[in-house]
Amino acid sequence: NSEDVRCKCICPPYKDHSGHIYNKNVSQKDCDCLHVVEPMPVPGPDVEAYCLRCECKYEERSSVTIKVNNIILLV
Repeated sequence: NSEDVRCKCICPPYKDHSGHIYNKNVSQKDCDCLHVVEPMPVPGPDVEAYCLRCECKYEERSSVTIKVNNIILLV
């Protein structure tokens, strides 16, 4: 499911921009700052410096497994 995968980028404060967390449903190969951070908070010349500070991680989960575990726990 598309909601079971995401790319999460954590970008710390940069110059006069506050830190921010970005999430987007993209493939693992597109899990980087340039594909996830939209809209880009900095102008063109600062994009590379901004993106180098961001930490992006690809995350997967199984919502079916989570639901089954919750049902077992409730029973």
